[in-house]
Amino acid sequence: MVAKQIEIVSQTAVQAVTCPDESQVIGGYCSGGIHRWQIEDGQQHGPTMQASERINDIAVSQDGRWIVSGDHAKVVIVWNAVTHEKVLEFTEHRGTVMAVDISSDCTRIATVDHFTAQIVSITTGIRLLPPIPHNCVVGVKFSPDSSRFASASYEGGFRVYSTHSGDILFDSGLQGSNAGWLVTPLAWSPHGQQLFVATRGKITCFNVSSSSSSEWSIDKTQLPASIASNGTFIACSASSRVSLWDCVSHRQIGSVVTHAANLYRIALSPSGGYLACGFLDGKITIHNLRDVLPPKYFDHGLPLIAVSPKTLKSWTQGDPTHTEMLLSEEIRSASSPSHYLLANRALVRARLKHLALAIEDVKESLQVHPSPIGHIAMALVLLGQGDTAGALRTFDLAFHHCELHAIRFLLLVKSILVFESGNQEEAITRVEDLAMNNDEGDNTTYLYTQVLGVMCMKKGAYGRAIQLMERAKNLVPMDKPCPPLQTISLIFRWSFNGLDIVAQQHLCETLYAEERTSEALEILVNIIRTSNEVRGSNATASWIADFTQKCATRLEDVGDEPFGSANHNDKLTQYSTALPFSPPSPSSLFIRRSRARAAKGLWEDAMQDANTAVKVDPSCPWGYKAQQMALHGAKRYGEAIDAFKSMLHAIEQCAEIRHLRKHYISPSETIAAIDIGIGEILESSPLVAIDVATGYLCDGPERMRIFKASPTFKELVSSMTRTLDNERIQQVIASFFGYVMFSHAWQGNEPSFQDVKMAKSVWRLPDTPLSDKLRNFCKETCRLGHNWAWSDTCCIDKATSSTLNRSLTSMHKWYAKSAATIVFLAGVAHPSKLGDLTQSLWMTRAWTLQELLAPNVILFYDSEWRPYLGDTGANHKASMEIMQELANAIKISRGSIITFSPDDLGIREKLRLASTRNASVEEDVTYSLIGIFKSDIRPHYGEGADALGHLLEEIVARYGEVAVLAWSGKSSSYNSCLPASISVYSQTPFNPPSLEGEEMETCITELRSTFPHQVALGIYNKINFLPPARFATRRLHLPCIVFSVRRLRIQESRRGKEKQYCARVSVEQLNCRVVMGSNKLPLYTCVHVLPSLTKPLSCSLPQTPLLHVPPSKNDDVCVV
Repeated sequence: MVAKQIEIVSQTAVQAVTCPDESQVIGGYCSGGIHRWQIEDGQQHGPTMQASERINDIAVSQDGRWIVSGDHAKVVIVWNAVTHEKVLEFTEHRGTVMAVDISSDCTRIATVDHFTAQIVSITTGIRLLPPIPHNCVVGVKFSPDSSRFASASYEGGFRVYSTHSGDILFDSGLQGSNAGWLVTPLAWSPHGQQLFVATRGKITCFNVSSSSSSEWSIDKTQLPASIASNGTFIACSASSRVSLWDCVSHRQIGSVVTHAANLYRIALSPSGGYLACGFLDGKITIHNLRDVLPPKYFDHGLPLIAVSPKTLKSWTQGDPTHTEMLLSEEIRSASSPSHYLLANRALVRARLKHLALAIEDVKESLQVHPSPIGHIAMALVLLGQGDTAGALRTFDLAFHHCELHAIRFLLLVKSILVFESGNQEEAITRVEDLAMNNDEGDNTTYLYTQVLGVMCMKKGAYGRAIQLMERAKNLVPMDKPCPPLQTISLIFRWSFNGLDIVAQQHLCETLYAEERTSEALEILVNIIRTSNEVRGSNATASWIADFTQKCATRLEDVGDEPFGSANHNDKLTQYSTALPFSPPSPSSLFIRRSRARAAKGLWEDAMQDANTAVKVDPSCPWGYKAQQMALHGAKRYGEAIDAFKSMLHAIEQCAEIRHLRKHYISPSETIAAIDIGIGEILESSPLVAIDVATGYLCDGPERMRIFKASPTFKELVSSMTRTLDNERIQQVIASFFGYVMFSHAWQGNEPSFQDVKMAKSVWRLPDTPLSDKLRNFCKETCRLGHNWAWSDTCCIDKATSSTLNRSLTSMHKWYAKSAATIVFLAGVAHPSKLGDLTQSLWMTRAWTLQELLAPNVILFYDSEWRPYLGDTGANHKASMEIMQELANAIKISRGSIITFSPDDLGIREKLRLASTRNASVEEDVTYSLIGIFKSDIRPHYGEGADALGHLLEEIVARYGEVAVLAWSGKSSSYNSCLPASISVYSQTPFNPPSLEGEEMETCITELRSTFPHQVALGIYNKINFLPPARFATRRLHLPCIVFSVRRLRIQESRRGKEKQYCARVSVEQLNCRVVMGSNKLPLYTCVHVLPSLTKPLSCSLPQTPLLHVPPSKNDDVCVV
């Protein structure tokens, strides 16, 4: 049998298609348009939804509220399914959005963009999980309960993830690779334990729980396949053909649906009754699969009854005459009418009181196939004829033809038949017994509770009916369909929200008395909408008017209670119910409902209410306040700021509430505080940094401009309405402006400031190894979550001396204030091993000493940009292994490396650390120490070795530190007391051993007999008041004490070929001292006493001086 078909034609290629229900199909087109078509007549329903580029996929939420599209412009758009208006956009995709899906609870969107899968909130657009990498991914589907979702790749197979954590629960590897682009390769089984994946020429069924799989061939052409499923069967398209397959047996069912052109996309309606096929020529062809498949494949989930969607819709709407006509047409068009059709018409005819015709239908139905619904129809006809006993006897025959799982439902249906026969108490008892023995969960409990509620309502027990209805609400969401209740409604004409007028009036008054006003109004609205009796009854109309007024008045007095309560739903319902009844102050109710909706995250709905409130009363500031709240929640921060300004203006214009202005801060105040924070952080940040997103070089003002143009800045301003949160301001600023410093050994012609300026961006530099090094640094900075990167190769304009000098003197501070420092070890091969770091070229360079010590966070990478030693920690200064390797190499403690401060180490120790390092430019050895010594020297390239002289001179002048004078080697041209190279400080100065025990006592005794106490104390006091050593015009000034020489005797001797002179000096107040030298001692030689070059003598005299004779012209050093 060939399936009947309907064609819908448009002007552009069909890129996506979906069937949200049995009455419509939605197509997404190459033009970016989204059209909604009626299946019955092929006419467009509602306005076109227009995206900017080609639509790749469409999904519709199960509650019918949202349509979600994914397009070629890397954008996911959420549309209001009723108004077709755009609700929000999600733009955080790396590539084209290939597929979208919506969770069964209608709160989350799953998207894939060829590189990653993402989960996003459908109401806020907030990303609920970090992007999950899956290369070449083209399909995504939530499991039926939405606890998991699957993504399919045409290269990397498919994966199943946890929706809540993003953890991979199942990975097929290459086995499940889908070999085609832009197809729908995934479908879940109804229970969510099996996943069907379409690949070239076959469908693979993976059992996710057992990790097993089976497969079957589907197409000999081996073309990429697309699948859709209703849970009972699978439709699979390849080339121009669609084949149908049983989900359980994996056998082909029905005939193949063929077309003249190749298919692009397919979709099934929820029941499986309609197959929609999209083509690149702009056509959507819709096939009625009921013409080619047995009825069992189109189970609507209604127990006992099988009915077509069109007939079901008419039957549910309570139009028995039209329903009878539709059933009659179906019976006439069928060569052999099914027993379902005949039994259905019998039920409808019994309702119309056409009992004779109904009996004929029942008899024919039972002849075709004895079934429960046939016997139930006969029982209802007999009850209509007044034969209660016959009806109950006939009903019992239904148990002989039912499945075991349907027995409990049949018992419930019989209880309702007993109730309809007049035995209400017995019927209620029967249902209570069923409920008491229920072990099938909340859904069945909900069913029994609803039936009991209606029975109590019909019986007039309104109090108990309310309790039962309240319990039913808490068992199952009100918008969740309950097929058994629908079957009961069709058979017995029971409405679970529509009772007779008198019963509903009683229920309204009961609910009002219990202060459940919003629920009372819901029933009132139903009375007005559904009952024809209102038009003909003055009493009913009068009651409606009076009841409406008192309900509206009460609801308007609710106040702001919901905003201090977690139960926003109740208050939201109250506001929504009161508004149609013309309350005295509608603006106030709109504001309150807006705030309640905002509290639930319904930003668009909240915004509509706020806009209405402002329109109703433009002078009221609180409407603007509600606007600000809704706009802020919808991430429209600029508009939120404007709304808040309007609120402040409205307050200032109203004398009665002007005093409230002091409780708010203006956006300008917030911006001023932000500016101060930015200024402070830029003061200690590099002058120029790389924007890792664009690769541009940006100075401080440009970084500030980028920040102020970002949603982050606008969100920060919009979020502060009452008080300044300086702590959050600092956190947001620090996060945005945080930068990463680069530390590496230069390898040649590195990209310069001018190179990047000429190329406009680091991403546009010529492809060279050194450009790649810079780009890899920027990529790693981005991966770490930072916006800015700094490299000494390209972030310093070395052509501008002032910029260069400021950068050199500030560099230590920049490293210390950085969010992280990345160290690239070009010579360390992967995989790295312990010891590679300390043996690397990086450890020998002058600048890298401060780059090691200054940062709080440091990360080492080998030549392949892998973490050193495979340590993936967030900070290698927290790695005991790496820090110990460094500490052993440079011979300072781990703690000094981890928490270095320029004041932590002594002058001599810092000089030792620098003594083993070198630089290509001589001056850099010194300039790299400016921060470590907190020096104020000004860099001046070209001064050569004098740079070191300047630094040492400053150390002596600032600290009075003469330990720098303890060295041996070649002297500097800057000053002969200073070394020519810093390498001399690798030597450890001689420290004479201290005197202890008997040796100390002997020395003290000897000195006391030859060196009077008063003389020693006088010398000590003179030393104590001496000024520190200093430099002036490159000359070293050492403080001294002058003693009169009483006698000088010089004796000549030889040491080998060299003459030696020994001078015995007898000095007033001191014993003789011996001065040795290679030349004769000049006549006017001063003997200096250096207060810093002393050794302990006794407890009473803390220190006694040594004598230092300044060298003669040809002597390097002469010490006594």
